[in-house]
Amino acid sequence: MSNVPHPGLASVELDEFQYDNRIVRDFAIATILFGLIGMLVGLLAAFQLVFPNLNMDLPFLTFSRIRPLHTNAVIFAFVGNGFFTGLYYSVPRVLRTPIWSPVLAKAHFWAWQFIILAAAITLPMGLTTSKEYAELEWPIDVAIAIVWVAALINLIMTTINRRTEHIYAAVWFYIASFVTVAMLHVVNSIALPISLFKSYSVYAGVQDALVQWWYGHNAVAFFLTTPYLGLMYYFLPKAANRPIYSYRLSIVHFWALIFLYIWAGPHHLLYTSLPDWAQTLGSVFSVMLIAPSWGGMINGLMTLRGAWDRVREDIVLKFMVVAITAYGMATFEGPMLSFKNVNAIAHYTDWIVAHVHVGALGWNGFLTFGILYWLFPRLYGRPLFSQKAANFHFWIGTLGILFYTIPMYWAGWVQSSMWKEFTQEGLLKYPNFLETVTQLKPLYFLRGVGGSLYIVGFIVMIWNLWMTALKGKLIASETARAMPLKAIWHAEKSEYWHRRLFERKPLALTIFALVAVAIGGMIEMIPTFMIDSNVPTIAAIKPYTPLELQGRDIYIREGCYVCHTQMIRPFRSEIERYGEYSKSGEFVYDHPHQWGSKRTGPDLHRVGGKYPDSWHYNHMEDPTSMSPGSIMPRYGWLLEDNLDTTTTAAKIRAMQTLGVPYGKGYDQKANQDLQKQSKEIQARLKQSGIKTSENKEIIALIAYLQRLGTDIKTEK
Repeated sequence: MSNVPHPGLASVELDEFQYDNRIVRDFAIATILFGLIGMLVGLLAAFQLVFPNLNMDLPFLTFSRIRPLHTNAVIFAFVGNGFFTGLYYSVPRVLRTPIWSPVLAKAHFWAWQFIILAAAITLPMGLTTSKEYAELEWPIDVAIAIVWVAALINLIMTTINRRTEHIYAAVWFYIASFVTVAMLHVVNSIALPISLFKSYSVYAGVQDALVQWWYGHNAVAFFLTTPYLGLMYYFLPKAANRPIYSYRLSIVHFWALIFLYIWAGPHHLLYTSLPDWAQTLGSVFSVMLIAPSWGGMINGLMTLRGAWDRVREDIVLKFMVVAITAYGMATFEGPMLSFKNVNAIAHYTDWIVAHVHVGALGWNGFLTFGILYWLFPRLYGRPLFSQKAANFHFWIGTLGILFYTIPMYWAGWVQSSMWKEFTQEGLLKYPNFLETVTQLKPLYFLRGVGGSLYIVGFIVMIWNLWMTALKGKLIASETARAMPLKAIWHAEKSEYWHRRLFERKPLALTIFALVAVAIGGMIEMIPTFMIDSNVPTIAAIKPYTPLELQGRDIYIREGCYVCHTQMIRPFRSEIERYGEYSKSGEFVYDHPHQWGSKRTGPDLHRVGGKYPDSWHYNHMEDPTSMSPGSIMPRYGWLLEDNLDTTTTAAKIRAMQTLGVPYGKGYDQKANQDLQKQSKEIQARLKQSGIKTSENKEIIALIAYLQRLGTDIKTEK
């Protein structure tokens, strides 16, 4: 975008300033380091579903604890640092000014890495909220909010102090990403702490599920999508040496995308206990998202018109073309999954895993690789060390994506088909859930092979970039010159409205972006919270006993929600398999909800009373003793570790604060009831030939599991 000075201002003295490349290098190194760690953790988790012994009977290595570590590391450490790498390089150059506060930028870097380190320590320890993509406990959440807002202030102030008349499209997406993620994070993370690393969500049941997936879907939208679209709008034209295809299409793409995206969260909750109107609203807006999403993809690919010969030779453009194509595929599939008939097949299956990884490996991963291959020669002042190695990375990475996603799509179809299939007599053909699991092991193994290929390519890239850096020398800063803004500011009456209203006014752009993304969430959440008929009261539903509450917290700590849902959908197959479908009023005391999003194991909402206490005891000690061929890890430490009852009173008081109707002063006698119920379970276990102490954690977990779904009397 050009800035032509007023006539007579050609002699205006240019400002001289520096672009800081050190902060770009630092974030790039963090991207590479944490990307490798996050992917290796994911690879371990993938192979644990084939070889359960890889859990090694260690609490911090169980699949259910490291899977959230993998997702957080890839999303916030790899993609997050990748976004910041591109942001700190592109923003000064499109605005022709240095970052407003180098001190804030440096603080942003170190604080973000500290947050990642805190996540890497706490999640394997079982310190989790269980809210998907928002598992980190409240002190870390507070730190995230502070760091995020500080980085936003730095971005806004840099934009205000620019030396260009207009704000380029990349910066629109950056600003919208920052303001929206701040809003999502704060609203979803509101919790009542009871200790330094334990809190309860202030929302319960249906409301908590709605807020969580309003956040969860839009964390994907505004952390994995819109920031990277901003990077695409800067780095793709730079790499192709061509202007973006359509300026006006970029305007439509931006505003339509951020307005529509925020409404789509409820499509993760189709056929659940969420009110039908909210499900329908989420589905409608999800389908509408196809238009702006594909508009962005077309804008990116059409930028390369006339440059396709270069794509065959230029490694950066190769990665970017595949990335944009993967973005198009993922953003077509997402709206398709919001159709109820498609969602009924795909949800809770490995289809969703495939869908997510098309975006993560293809869109985010390949765009990051392309940017890194473009940046390092410029940061270190020499050509890329090995074009052949980069091409090898491209092809083995592409092969890795195919080997990962195709088996997972196939697994999703297999799962759904087996779950829903009936015999001619009208009985479930596969009543034992484990039958569906054993069928998937070869596909899970192929998924692991695909992940291995992808990581091999990643390691080759690390070597290539390392050698490029060794052969060159970091260009720590670059000198640039530009006219001051006052010398080039000359709005014309015929100027396009978007330039006049938003591209000259960063604060107006920020405010309007915030309004655009806030509308959808408010319209979905306010009625759900304020209108009682959305969550009808069920008189039979009672609060958890103190022992059950402690057991529920153990269930959360161990990450059981990762593999088990607690939401029976109103399908014949699910009612036959699990029991009566779930009602919204059953979850009013669940802070947070435990509906889950993936079934690697069976749904547990009606598991209470289905098996004797001894079955649960033996199952946690050795799952294969009760379910031969199970891929569930052992949880032997639950049989040995003592239950910490010193927290019981604080937990009861927290629940009372959140509206759970425990009697006045009950916190002082809660442990008496806890001990009484513990002894009852211990006695039943003794009758089954199992000797254990009543103060073990397994007793509390059994109490919780035996309570699930029993308040409502059903035939099954």
